[in-house]
Amino acid sequence: MKRTAKAFWQGDLKSGRGHLTTQSGVLNETQYSFNTRFADGIGANPEELLAAAHAGCFTMAIAYALSEQGYAPGEMNTNAVVSVDMVKGGISQIDLELNATAIEGLTAEDFEKQAFISKENCIISKALAGIKIELTVNYLQ
Repeated sequence: MKRTAKAFWQGDLKSGRGHLTTQSGVLNETQYSFNTRFADGIGANPEELLAAAHAGCFTMAIAYALSEQGYAPGEMNTNAVVSVDMVKGGISQIDLELNATAIEGLTAEDFEKQAFISKENCIISKALAGIKIELTVNYLQ
């Protein structure tokens, strides 16, 4: 399986602008710029796209793992925060917060254990090896 995306950019860093397009068309010439990345401009930026990818991948990973164990997962919501160290110029940490409704027959302790295993097995987590990834689990019973 291969997935593709394209980035177009014109101009210098601060006054230039570009757009992003994904194979699926979900992003179709979606605007990005210095202001969308480093200020509060409207448009996309690589860090929020990484956060979305990680949240989505992790949530699907735990749903898969629970289903494989015979559980019927209910609602799960994951928030992801990508922290950028502007001095060192890299991603310093990603914080995942999982909020999930209780699953019949599954204790909070077992759910949390599976969440941490899924965090390690998520494809995006594996791609980000070497970056600190923190996970908070809220299992609502």
